[in-house]
Amino acid sequence: MTRPARPIPARHLRPPMGWNSWDCYGTTVSEEEVLANAAFMRDHLLAYGWDTVVVDIQWYEPTARAHGYNPDPPVVLDGHGRQSPAPNRFPSAAGGAGFRPLADRVHQFGLRFGLHIMRGVPRRAVAARLPVEGTGWTADEIADTSSVCPWNPDNYGLDHDHPGAQAYYDSQVARFADWGVDFVKADDMLYPYHEREISAYARAIARSGRPIELSLSPGAHVSLARLDHLRDNATMWRVCDDLWDRWEDVEAQFARMARWAPWQGERGWADADMLPLGRIGIRAERGEDRLCRLTRAEQISLLTLWLVSRSPLMMGGDLPTSPRETVELLTDDEALDVLFHSRDNREVLREDDLVLWTARDTDGHTRYAAVFSLADAPRRFAVPLGSVGARPDDHARELWTRTDTPHDGRHLHVGLPAHGAALYRLSAARPGSSRG
Repeated sequence: MTRPARPIPARHLRPPMGWNSWDCYGTTVSEEEVLANAAFMRDHLLAYGWDTVVVDIQWYEPTARAHGYNPDPPVVLDGHGRQSPAPNRFPSAAGGAGFRPLADRVHQFGLRFGLHIMRGVPRRAVAARLPVEGTGWTADEIADTSSVCPWNPDNYGLDHDHPGAQAYYDSQVARFADWGVDFVKADDMLYPYHEREISAYARAIARSGRPIELSLSPGAHVSLARLDHLRDNATMWRVCDDLWDRWEDVEAQFARMARWAPWQGERGWADADMLPLGRIGIRAERGEDRLCRLTRAEQISLLTLWLVSRSPLMMGGDLPTSPRETVELLTDDEALDVLFHSRDNREVLREDDLVLWTARDTDGHTRYAAVFSLADAPRRFAVPLGSVGARPDDHARELWTRTDTPHDGRHLHVGLPAHGAALYRLSAARPGSSRG
């Protein structure tokens, strides 16, 4: 693999990119598995912009298992009701070290370290009336026991009319900052929309003194009416429930990302969810150990939509044991240029089984076009060049296949497999070239 020919923009100018343990390890990921994925990212993906390793849910649960959550889990807490890594899964956390040793290893790889956290305060901290650090209050005084997550048993929400609620988040995030955390995925924030929880968490990050990115999830019904608040408080926010390796999950994202794509930018990123590619389900919530069940064409459609809509990219499959072909898709520098160097990204056509997106390159003269087929069988489409803002003499190159594509000066003739996609770069014809 070669390094990208064009410079990768600064982090704040592009969507976050990384690996998350959820799709392959669910609640059960171990320190050894995190480090194996981090090392693979360093060696094979970092040069292409992939730079963040995220430990997902229940890293503080020593008895975590695949396919669901244990009732009343014996979560590991410190004396102030804050979650600590389970030492049986994260040996370097023993003796109160927390995630500092693991984060240090990840940072030594040139990567950033992230973790998942549930909204609120642990129920076990409430039951034990543990003190909130730096205050005279206890966890039972700041909890809102009527506010619970419908799918996870770990926490109660916080009563943000009580000043101890903010103090708890301040204390929790300060501890994360001390560990060297760069990215926090805060869950159970968006469905329903917990505005005060989000604001309080963002405030705690600002007070921590460390530039931690905040990712919010899940977002099954998050509305554009929340855009200003989201931009003011988070780096990225999910716009769907969990996405798995099913075509119906991917197809549902077309409408969602068409709503959000015009608003993507350095003030924040709508997140179409993790990429369930490669080897997933090893010890996950959904399904068994498997390779992604999407066809090759469907995987290309997924990635094309994520790129042209400028969604964050969080790989969900286990990197060291995923097929080489998967890694090649993740490191296609010509396709990644659309994520890094495009603007004015939008859906321009949805007609029968054809979906068409366009974008402009930041160079000011190149355009991109993504052509998708929602059909269940192979189809051919004649795409008018004018519909993608191209000129009759423009040169067309399909980026996934790296092939120059002839056209007749009026239409781009595109043959696609079932649920397939093509991603084109359209630019002024090279001197001496012809359309063919």
